[in-house]
Amino acid sequence: YSISAELSGRLDAGTLRGDQSGFTKKQRYYRRKDRQGVDMRIYISIDMEGMPGTFNWEHERSDRASVRACCMAHVTDCLNSILASEQAAQITAITIADSHSAGDNLYYGITALDERISLISGGPRPHYMMPAFDGSYDLVFLLGYHAGTGTLKANMDHTYSNSRIQKIWINDIRMNEAMINSAYAGYHGVPVALISGDKALEAEMQEAMPWLQYVRTKEAVAKFAALNYSQTAVQKALHQAVTNALKANNLPLYSFPAPFTLKIEFHSTAMADVACLMPYVKRLDGRSVEFTDSDYGTIFEAIMALVTLASTAAI
Repeated sequence: YSISAELSGRLDAGTLRGDQSGFTKKQRYYRRKDRQGVDMRIYISIDMEGMPGTFNWEHERSDRASVRACCMAHVTDCLNSILASEQAAQITAITIADSHSAGDNLYYGITALDERISLISGGPRPHYMMPAFDGSYDLVFLLGYHAGTGTLKANMDHTYSNSRIQKIWINDIRMNEAMINSAYAGYHGVPVALISGDKALEAEMQEAMPWLQYVRTKEAVAKFAALNYSQTAVQKALHQAVTNALKANNLPLYSFPAPFTLKIEFHSTAMADVACLMPYVKRLDGRSVEFTDSDYGTIFEAIMALVTLASTAAI
C-alpha cells in the first residue's frame, strides 16, 4: 500500500522537471545534504479527499463526524510516527495546516500530543493550503491529498474547485494541488518528502516527483466510490514512510522555470468573464484565461484569487 523512491547517486539537480533559474540561488538545488544533529521544523498540510476511510462529498455532508474522525486518525498516526522517530529530539516545531474546505476538520486537541505541535485552522486566508509557510521549515508532508481534475479513476478528483475549474496548467504542465503546493515549498527552498493519498495521485506524483515517500490510502472504484485499504495496513505504511522521509538527505526541490504561466479552463464563459476583472489576466478563449508572472509566489496566490472571482459568476 505504499511506494518509496529512494534517492541514489543518479539523482541530481538535472533530474528535476525543467530549469530552476527562476528561483533564488539558495533554492536552486537541494535543501540540505545532511540533517543529522541539526534542529528540524516540519510543516504538514492536510486535505480530506485522500484520507483513508473517506469516499465522497455526500459522506462529508451527511456524516461529517466520521470524516473528521478519518482525518484525525491519519494525522495522529503521522504525528505519533514523527514523535517516535530517531530524529524526534531534533524537531523543534510541527505545524499542521488544516487545508480542506473551511479549515475546520481537525480538533484542537490534536496539539496535546506534544508541545511542539501547532494547528492552523479557518479561512479564507492567505496562501490557501500552505498558510504561514516560509523557508524556516526543513520538510513538508502533504496528507490526504487527491488527484488532479479530470484524472481517470481518481476518488473525488478536482483541483481547487470541482465546480469551477475544468483544467489547470503551469508552464503547460497539467497540475494537481500536490504539485502546486510542492512548487510553493520549493519556491521557499524546502522539499516535500512525503505524500499520502489515493492510487491515482500516486501515479501522478511518481512522474512529477519520483523521490517521494508515498503512502497509498485507497483506490477509486469511481469518482465518488473508493476501495479503502485496511486502517492497520495504511498505518504501517505511513510509519515506514515517515521513518524514511526523516532519514532522507539530498531531497530535490520541485519547481518550474521562470517566467511562470498559469492557465485555467473554467466550467463556464461567465466564470472566465469575471476572472478577467483581475489585472493582467489574458483571455484565451470562451472559458480559458492566462496569467504570467516572474514570481511563483504571485502565481500561487493568483490561483485562489481567480477561483474566488469565478465563484461570483451567475451561471
